[in-house]
Amino acid sequence: MKYTSQVHLLAPIACVLTFLGGMDAVGAEDTPPPLGVEIELNALADQGGACRLSFLAQNTHDMDIEEAVFETVLFDQSGGVMMLTLFDFQALPTGRPRVRQFDLADVQCAAVGRVLINGASRCRSGGQDSQICTEALGLSSRTKVELLG
Repeated sequence: MKYTSQVHLLAPIACVLTFLGGMDAVGAEDTPPPLGVEIELNALADQGGACRLSFLAQNTHDMDIEEAVFETVLFDQSGGVMMLTLFDFQALPTGRPRVRQFDLADVQCAAVGRVLINGASRCRSGGQDSQICTEALGLSSRTKVELLG
């Protein structure tokens, strides 16, 4: 009987903890994301003699980006520069995630060690050149290849 009474005492505590944990989740949803551009290296896949890099990009600024072109550097597994190229992410409307893919001819994905977003080569917002693409730029990777900037 003593065991049963301890279970009865723990049940209300567990309910309170569950309720409080749920409150944290609700509060997190109410917090708006920070303003900026988030770019995630989502996948790398060999496609017919090319390495296809797939990125998930989201503009959390309060205004649309009409054009975003990033200077990008690929490093091999030993840290040497493989190539410097421009990735045209095109328009990034505010609050709407976009997937952008880039095929790198004659590159095997296994050879790519890191990817560096070196800066914005071109960024237009509000009909004019802007710094909005690199202000609060957040970078992450779902792959073994590090994305940095």
